[in-house]
Amino acid sequence: MPSTKFAVPESYRYQNGFNSYHETEAVEGALPVGTNSPQQPPYGLYAEKLSGTAFTAPRAENLQSWLYRILPASAHTNFEPREHATFNTNPENKPHEKIHQIPNQLRWDPFDLDESVDWVHSLHLLAGAGNPTMKSGIGIYIYAAGKDMNEREAFYSADGDFLIVPQHGVLDVQTELGKLLVRPNEICVIPRGVRYRVTLPQGPVRGYILELYQGHFQLPELGPIGSNGLANARDFQAPVAHFDEDTASEWTLLSKFAGHLFAAKQTHTPFDIVAWHGTYYPYKYDLGRFNTIGSVSFDHPDPSIYTVLTAQSDHPGTAVADFVIFPPRWLVAEDTFRPPWYHRNTMSEFMGLVTGQYDAKIGGGFQPAGASLHNVMAAHGPDAATHAAASAAALKPQKVGEGSLAFMFESCLMVGVTEWGLSKCRKVQADYNAESWEPLKPRFKRPTPAAVRVDEGSK
Repeated sequence: MPSTKFAVPESYRYQNGFNSYHETEAVEGALPVGTNSPQQPPYGLYAEKLSGTAFTAPRAENLQSWLYRILPASAHTNFEPREHATFNTNPENKPHEKIHQIPNQLRWDPFDLDESVDWVHSLHLLAGAGNPTMKSGIGIYIYAAGKDMNEREAFYSADGDFLIVPQHGVLDVQTELGKLLVRPNEICVIPRGVRYRVTLPQGPVRGYILELYQGHFQLPELGPIGSNGLANARDFQAPVAHFDEDTASEWTLLSKFAGHLFAAKQTHTPFDIVAWHGTYYPYKYDLGRFNTIGSVSFDHPDPSIYTVLTAQSDHPGTAVADFVIFPPRWLVAEDTFRPPWYHRNTMSEFMGLVTGQYDAKIGGGFQPAGASLHNVMAAHGPDAATHAAASAAALKPQKVGEGSLAFMFESCLMVGVTEWGLSKCRKVQADYNAESWEPLKPRFKRPTPAAVRVDEGSK
C-alpha cells in the first residue's frame, strides 16, 4: 500500500483534500445555513472570521475561514514581552547576535534531544532569510522537546506558516480547528495565526521546521506530468471540529511576533470552536503516499520532481520555499550516473535526514537528525565514496532509499546562519569538505594523438 505503516496508530478523524473548502461541526446545527454572520448564530456562539490572505486576494488564492466559537479570540489581556532574553528567533534585531552570510558548505551532526523544555521553548532558529515584519523570506528551525506544553497554555506564530517535519517522537497537536496526530514520515502545516498546543504522547520529540513568512504553501504545478502524481490533493488531511468548554480557568496565550515571545492572559480556553467552514486551516500529509516520478531512459532529472509543497515568489517557477523529499524509489536509467550530479545552484538547499541513509551521501557524515546547508552557488554533490561506488555500479534496476527519508528546504534566497546554528549548538562538522570532496582524485586522461596519415599520392 502507498502509505506508511506507523508504529503509533491514528487517534483522530480527518477531512481529506488540499486547499479544499471544508465545513465541520462538533454539534449538529452549529453551522449557520446560507449565511456567515447571522444576527444570532446557533446556540449562542460568536461568529469570527480568520483571514489568511487579504480580503481582496484573487479567488483562487483566497484563504479565509469562518469560526463559530464560545468566546471570541479577542477576549484576552494585553500581550506583554515574555522571556525576552532567552526566547529570540529573530536575532538580527539584537545587537550582540546576527545572521552570518557565508559561502561555505555546512553540515551538522545530529541535534540533541532536550527533555527539559516544552514545544515553545525548544524552537531554535538555525538559519533564515528576510524579515517577518515585511512578510518576506523564511526561517529554518530545529525543535527538540521533552515536556508537554502547560495544560492551560496555547501558542501561535504571527510571523508565518509552520511546516513541521518530525524526525523523532510523536506530536499531538490540539489546534483551534481540531486535533492532529503527527508522526515521523508525516508533515503538518500550522498556518499563521492559528492557535495550538503540543503534547508528547510517546515522550521526547525532535525535528525540523520551515517557517514561511511570505505567502502560503501550494501544490506544485504538474505541467507535462499531467493531472496526477507527486503529492495528490486527496491525501492531505484537515481536522474535524473539536471543542473544549471552559470559561472559568486562567489560560496563557503565547504569541511569536516579529521573532519574539509575548504572553497574554484569558479566562477561557482558546480551543472552543464548535464549528467552522472555509479554506484556511491546519493540515497534515503522509509522505509515504508521495507518487515519485523519475527517468525511465537516461539521465538524472532535476530534484524538482520530488517537490511536495511550494511557495512561489513573484516570478513564476522561482520558489521562496520548496519542500522536497527523497523517498524510496527505483532507479533504472541506462548509461547514467544515478546519484545527483555535482552542481552549483542559484537556489539555497537545506537538507535534513529523518531516517536511514541518503543515497548521495554514503560516507557516513550525513546522519538522521543532522542537516546540511549548501547556499547560493556553493558547489556540492556526492561525496567521494558515493562517486566511486556509483561510477562502478552495475546499471541494473535498483531500489534506493529503502527505510530512508531525506528532505530539502530549497529557496531562491541567500540563507544566513544564526549564532546558535554556527557555534552555540556545537554541531557543525569542521571536516565536512575534507570528508566529502577533498578525497576526489583527478581521473582525466589525455587522448593519445592519432598516427599522422601520409598521403602517398602527394609524394
